[in-house]
Amino acid sequence: MNQTTSAVDLTKFAWLSIATAVVTIVLKAGAWWVTSSVGLLSDAAESLVNLAAAIMMLIVLRIAARPADKNHHFGHTKAEYFSSAIEGALIFVAAIFIIYFAVQRLLSPQPLEALGLGMVISLVAALLNGAVALVLLRAGKKYNSITLRADGHHLMTDLITSVGVLVGIGLVVLTGWEILDPILAILVTLNILWMGWKLLQESSEGLMDISLPKEDNDRLRAILAEHSSEEIQFHAFRTRESGRWQFMEMHMLVPGRWSVQKGHDAMEDLIDVIHQEYPDLKISGHLEPIEDPRSYDDMHL
Repeated sequence: MNQTTSAVDLTKFAWLSIATAVVTIVLKAGAWWVTSSVGLLSDAAESLVNLAAAIMMLIVLRIAARPADKNHHFGHTKAEYFSSAIEGALIFVAAIFIIYFAVQRLLSPQPLEALGLGMVISLVAALLNGAVALVLLRAGKKYNSITLRADGHHLMTDLITSVGVLVGIGLVVLTGWEILDPILAILVTLNILWMGWKLLQESSEGLMDISLPKEDNDRLRAILAEHSSEEIQFHAFRTRESGRWQFMEMHMLVPGRWSVQKGHDAMEDLIDVIHQEYPDLKISGHLEPIEDPRSYDDMHL
């Protein structure tokens, strides 16, 4: 169950991500400077993407928080999907940058220096990214924000990337095989590309009005089944997500002899029950006479 988000300012998490990105860029660039490791350079390049993504996250969260207006009757929450899409595109740009330098280093190997100091600096940056990633992932789940989740997953992947780079540099130290450094950078790039693809996929699904997760749909259908009887039936059930907001539609079929008030009360009582488990769910219900054949023309899902 997600906490109500209407009054929550999520931009504080964007500022946290921006500050973290700036610090890690300085640390990782320093690690690359003292070692000349293209693996560490690839790690630093990804942190530049982190900064650009964090700035975009700040902008998008401010747009998404705007209330509905005359041109956007359902609010601006879908703006969050643009953040994850742009972040995915930036990841592909960073991957091209990393591959270019890795191939250059494969063709013209160079000795690595001060690896111990560089590894320590990179480890500090990696741990910082990991800590902030956990904060963003928890906040993204709590407030149902795809933007926070995307940036949290990005930083967590950055942590994994950094660990992989450090392992590779450790192997260079143990074996003396400097070619492992650019090879590892290319492998890291493949991981980065996979993450970028997942972000693009998630953002496109959101823009296409993907439904709620299966477990939520199953639970909502179960609630409707619990309130079904000879006099009350349901169909035309469907759900969708739009940024932080979740929507549900359904048709309630009741006896045509019922008064408007009685049908309205039955609908409102059901909505109150659903809101006990899904307080942020925006529910639209349509009453139809159960005896009218036309009520069944729109049965689907």
